[in-house]
Amino acid sequence: MPAALDPSRVGSKSPQQTPADRFLPTSRKQMDALGWSQPDVVFVSGDAYVDHPSFAAAILGRWLERHGFKVAVLSQPDWRSADPWRELGAPRLFYAVSAGAMDSMINHYTANRKRRNADAYSPGGEINRRPDRANAVYAQRCREAFKQVPIVAGGVEASLRRVAHYDYWSERVMPSSLVSSKADLVAFGTGERTILEIAQGLDRGQSIRELRRLRGVAYLLGKNESLPEDHLFDANSGGDTVELPSLEDVVRDPVAFARATRLLHRETNPLNARRLVQRHGDRRVVINPPPHGLSEAEMDAVHGLRYTRESHPSYRGAGEIPAWRTIADSVQIMRGCFGGCTFCSITLHQGRAIQSRSQASILEELRGLAGKPGFKGHVSDLGGPTANMYRMRCSKPEVEASCRRLSCVSPKVCKLLDTSHAPLVELMRKSRKIPGVKKVHIASGIRMDLARNEPQYLAELVNHHVGGHLKVAPEHVSDRVLAYMKKPPQATFEEFSEKFRAASKRAGKDQFLVPYFIASHPGSGLEEMIELAQFLKKSGHRPRQVQDFIPAPMDIATCMFHTGIDPETMKPVKVATRPSDRALQRALLQFFLPENYFDVKKALTLAGREDLIGDGPECLIAAQPSRAVGNARAAAKARREGASEQTSKAGGGRPTGYRWAARKGRRS
Repeated sequence: MPAALDPSRVGSKSPQQTPADRFLPTSRKQMDALGWSQPDVVFVSGDAYVDHPSFAAAILGRWLERHGFKVAVLSQPDWRSADPWRELGAPRLFYAVSAGAMDSMINHYTANRKRRNADAYSPGGEINRRPDRANAVYAQRCREAFKQVPIVAGGVEASLRRVAHYDYWSERVMPSSLVSSKADLVAFGTGERTILEIAQGLDRGQSIRELRRLRGVAYLLGKNESLPEDHLFDANSGGDTVELPSLEDVVRDPVAFARATRLLHRETNPLNARRLVQRHGDRRVVINPPPHGLSEAEMDAVHGLRYTRESHPSYRGAGEIPAWRTIADSVQIMRGCFGGCTFCSITLHQGRAIQSRSQASILEELRGLAGKPGFKGHVSDLGGPTANMYRMRCSKPEVEASCRRLSCVSPKVCKLLDTSHAPLVELMRKSRKIPGVKKVHIASGIRMDLARNEPQYLAELVNHHVGGHLKVAPEHVSDRVLAYMKKPPQATFEEFSEKFRAASKRAGKDQFLVPYFIASHPGSGLEEMIELAQFLKKSGHRPRQVQDFIPAPMDIATCMFHTGIDPETMKPVKVATRPSDRALQRALLQFFLPENYFDVKKALTLAGREDLIGDGPECLIAAQPSRAVGNARAAAKARREGASEQTSKAGGGRPTGYRWAARKGRRS
C-alpha cells in the first residue's frame, strides 16, 4: 500500500481533530477565527459547498485536512474579478480548481443547447452562479490573483477535456483543457492519492514541475522541454509512450480523431496503461498512466472522515441545494464501473476496477446516519455508480493485469468476472437491522445482465429495497444501437422484467420498473426509434423522463457523433446531428403526448411507416389530431410568447441561448 494513503497514518501529522460540527473555512473571517494566517490549499469549485462524502471538494478537502493541511473552500465565487480569490489570500501550496461535479456546459445547457432553468448544485437551484467553461475561468482568476501559486485542475470538466476533444456547444474540436486553463497540472481519476502526493511534495519543497512524474496527472510540456523518462512510473506501468494523432490532425481529419479516441480508451487500465503524448503545435500534452484504485482499507479511511453531511450554513435562507437533498441520506458502498457504456464517463473518471468499502465501514456510516437529528429512518440509496457491482472483480489478477477490454460485460459478461451478489445480499440484510433504520432504498440503478441470474438478490431487492418502482436503464430496444452503446441486448431487459414481476408477485407486492431510454444516440435513426416507440406502445411504458443524447467530451459515443465513425471498428455509423432530426427522435420516444403529434406524424411519414398512423391497435397516433393536440399547440405557443416577452423585458428582446451568445462573442 502506498505510504501516502496508509490508513494507519491518517492524522499522524496533525494535532487537531475535525469536530463533526465544523466545516472547512470559506471566508477570511472563518480562517481568522481558526488562527490561520494562510491556508495551505484552496479548493475553487463551481458547486455549492456540501460537506458530504458524495461531493469531491468535501472528500479531498477533508482528506488533506486529516493529513495536517489547512484547507479552505472558495465555492461558486463571483468570477467577474479576482477579488474573491484575494480575500482568502494566497494558498501556501496550490489552488485545486474544479468546475464542479458536472461539466459546466452540460450543467448549463440542454441537448438542444438551450439554457437550463435550474442548477442542482446551487442553493435554491439558482442558475448563473458559475461561468461557462468554469475550469478555465477559475484557473485564470487564480493566476490573476496570485501569479506564483501553482494550479492543479481536476474534476469532470478538466479531466475529460485533458486531450484534444470535440465540444458539442461550439461544434468544433478544441485543444486540451491545459491550454485554455494554463493549469500546471490536471489531476484525473481517483483523486485522493494524487492530491495528497501533490500536497506532500510541495510541502517538502519540490517544485510543481517535479511532480509531473505522478500517476493520474497530465501537463503541457514547453516547446523547449524534453519528455521525461517513462521509467519514473512504477513497475506496473506499460513502460513506454504512445503518441496520439496531433491536435492539428484530429481537427482536420475525422479518421485521425477516431484513431486518437481508440488509442486513448485502450490506455485506461492502471495495471498496463502507457503514457500518452499529443502534440499541440510546438508543445505537447503529456498524460501519465491513470492512478490505481483505492483498496478497501483506503476507501474505509476516506469515508470514515467526520463529515457533517450538511450544506454550508451560509446557504441558509437561500433554499436547499437539490443535489444535496437527493443524496443527503444515501450511503456510497463502492466506486468505479466495468460497464464501459460508450455514452458514459464514469469508467474514464473513476476507473473500471470496482473499489468497495468493507461491510463494517458501511454499517458504521449507517449507524451514524440513523443517529443524526432529523433522520426519518429512510436511507435514500445504498449503492454507487451501479447498485449491484459491490465487490465484483476479475477472478484472475494475472489476466486483469494485461486486459485491455473496455467493458467486462459487453458484448457478453466475461467468464473471468466474479459476479457473485452474495456479499451485497449480506450487506443489504445487515443494513436493515440497524436501529433507527426503517427502510433502505436501492436507487442507483441495477445492471440487469448481472442481476437476472441472481434469484436470491432479486428476492431481497423486491421484498425489502424497492419502494414500488425500480429504476433500470435498458436505453434502447434495437440490438444494433445497444451494441454501439455497449449495453446488453433487448432480450436481457425482457428477461429481467419478467423475473422482477414474478419475484414481486411472490412477495405480494405491486411493483413496477421505471425504464430509461436515450434518443438520438449514434446508430439510432428513425427506423430504430420507431422500433422503440412500438415496443413502448406494446409494453404499456409511457416514459415521462427521457434523455436526449448529449455528446460529452472524450466519450466513445461522442467520437461517433462527431466523426460518423465507430472508433473500435473504424466503420461508418449513422448519426442524427441536425436539431430537427433529433427533435423527431425525441418525439417518437414520447409519441403519446399531444404536443408531439405532428412531429411523430412527420417522422412516420419520412420513414414510410404510415401504417402506424390510424386507429388500429398497433398505431402510434390517430389519423387526425384530437382536440388535445390543438390545446397543446396553443399552450406551447403561449409559453413561447410568454418567454419571448420575459426575454424582451430582461434583455431588449435578444435571444439568450448559448448559440446566440457564441456568435456574438459573449460567452462567459
